[in-house]
Amino acid sequence: MNSNADHDKTIVIRNKAAAKAGASVAVEKKTTAGGNKAHVGPDHQRIAKLDRENEVAPPPKIPPSVGKAISQARLAANITQKELAQKINEKPSLIQDYEAGKAIPNPQILGKLERILKVKLRGTDIGKKLEGPKKT
Repeated sequence: MNSNADHDKTIVIRNKAAAKAGASVAVEKKTTAGGNKAHVGPDHQRIAKLDRENEVAPPPKIPPSVGKAISQARLAANITQKELAQKINEKPSLIQDYEAGKAIPNPQILGKLERILKVKLRGTDIGKKLEGPKKT
């Protein structure tokens, strides 16, 4: 199979009205070289491998200890996930993700949860009861 023969074809465009009138018929040369845009060259596999190696690591998820502390504090306060979500102005699915350890930690949300649940969720001593403001 000759690749040049496949790419260089002469196409004759016939127009019945032009043929009846005795006018000339247009002949157009059409080339279709470079039809496969996905196969750019021999280096495409090497380049794809380099792209995979340079992938950015996914952001860290909530540690399981934080999710467990949230669910324990929520159950101790006798609050449902939906009620807790309403109190911090977030969706219930966010509370589910935090408790399951699937969420990406957000300091603002963790701060809201600490305030409502009165439990430490950031830094050391996760799950420890928060005391009120210190009086001097």
